[in-house]
Amino acid sequence: MNNRLRELREQQGWSQGQLAERLAVSRQTVNALETGKYDPSLPLAFRIAQLFAAPIERIFLYEE
Repeated sequence: MNNRLRELREQQGWSQGQLAERLAVSRQTVNALETGKYDPSLPLAFRIAQLFAAPIERIFLYEE
């Protein structure tokens, strides 16, 4: 699943570590999300959407 997480994080001027702290996950998890190696759980996806005040579908782009 593709996502805009890196773009949104950089717009805020946050490092991966800073985003990880805000989401209560590891920096490695943020890196894996940004590189598409890991798809978030539904609760994590909702936390990310809430943090960036955006609908989930604007952050995570589903491709068949």
